[in-house]
Amino acid sequence: MKHFHFLPPADVNALVLAIKRRPDLWKEDTYLRDYPQGPFGEIESIMLRFPEKRVFDQEEELEKYKQGESHFDQHESINYPAFDILHEARSLVFGLMALVQGERLGRVMINKIAPGGQIYPHADTPEHTEYYTRFHVVLQSAPGCILRADDEQIDMRTGDVFWFNNKLEHEVINNSAFDRISMVVDIKVKK
Repeated sequence: MKHFHFLPPADVNALVLAIKRRPDLWKEDTYLRDYPQGPFGEIESIMLRFPEKRVFDQEEELEKYKQGESHFDQHESINYPAFDILHEARSLVFGLMALVQGERLGRVMINKIAPGGQIYPHADTPEHTEYYTRFHVVLQSAPGCILRADDEQIDMRTGDVFWFNNKLEHEVINNSAFDRISMVVDIKVKK
């Protein structure tokens, strides 16, 4: 496979149990779901780490931000309250950072797709994909839940940990009877 690389599987049971004990966390942040023209209208998210959400008054300000010319660091993510609440995620995240010899931790999000739902086809922004490497830790999945990147696809399985090329058009389709829950972890690694 050229668009995916699997790492050793993870024991995700403690984090899944913690999430099930705190279902209110799915309603805390609707940023991705509500993002205009975004591909995430059918998901729920728990933000553990994410950039500070900003509204730009002018198009020039947004362009400077994208090009790294403003005093705001577009690659800086901050801890959100859920990262302290779901402390079980820390060993998975920092274990992955150690495994890939990560230099900087970016976004960490837990995304849930209900049966029949999907994340629509999209490619992540070049500014982000050039800086960070994207990893997934599959927390809950069942046969029929697929992730496609360009011309390849995988069946996501609980405990899978993998890199995939998010520069390419990709999508997730949940054709299973269960929620698909996956933790996205962006890590800056030496190239």
